Amino acid sequence: MTILRPDEIRDMDIDEMKAKLRELRSELARARATAAAGGSLDNPARIRELKRAIARVLTIMKEKHEGGA
Repeated sequence: MTILRPDEIRDMDIDEMKAKLRELRSELARARATAAAGGSLDNPARIRELKRAIARVLTIMKEKHEGGA
């Protein structure tokens, strides 16, 4: 999975953003579980990327919600 850019997220509708958010959160949970179990991650920086992508999606969702109100 590639890094999500803000303009890519803004092009999505709310339902797509929610689906992407679920996908990112599940991937983050898997990566954290692997790290906690002592397994080696292919890319340890991926956890940080996932957290930032989740924050981006949530921020843009909030912007759209406030803009529509």
